[in-house]
Amino acid sequence: MNKPEKGNLLIAEPSIIGDISFNRAVILLADHNPLGSVGFILNKPLNYNLKDLIEGTESDFPVYNGGPVEQDNLYFIHKSPELIPNSVEISHGIFWGGDFSIVLNLINRGEISNEDIRFFLGYSGWDEQQLDHELASNAWLISENIYHNQIISKSCNSFWREKMLELGGDYSIWSNAPENPSYN
Repeated sequence: MNKPEKGNLLIAEPSIIGDISFNRAVILLADHNPLGSVGFILNKPLNYNLKDLIEGTESDFPVYNGGPVEQDNLYFIHKSPELIPNSVEISHGIFWGGDFSIVLNLINRGEISNEDIRFFLGYSGWDEQQLDHELASNAWLISENIYHNQIISKSCNSFWREKMLELGGDYSIWSNAPENPSYN
């Protein structure tokens, strides 16, 4: 794939070493248009649960680092638009946002699970043409989201490694490299 589209995955090239936010990141591209792009890092869980951040819930749903932009704001993607009004479809049954008070009620009543929704502090954002420039400098690989809405329950720490193995060739070698080569 040469051009990013909403719903694609951006996979950090192994050359992004030392970048705290994007080293070994797999990002779901939630929006891409001529004015810029927005995505959420799927494989960087934080040491927080939803109950640590939101009063009125005892939910142990994990919270992920969505990216370096607006890390004091909570965002979410889900696959339950019939339950969460005002959601925006990203692609293939993955939705972004919606009525948060309804989300909390659904969680507190046990009507939605962490297989259906994922929370992020912050997001990954690119200004007009910025992502195109990063792609031209080989910072990212673009991949189709073959998991569709199951990507919400996919992933975590080994997701980048899995994607490297899927790509094969020289990328397979990188899949076994230490996260920080200076520790080798």
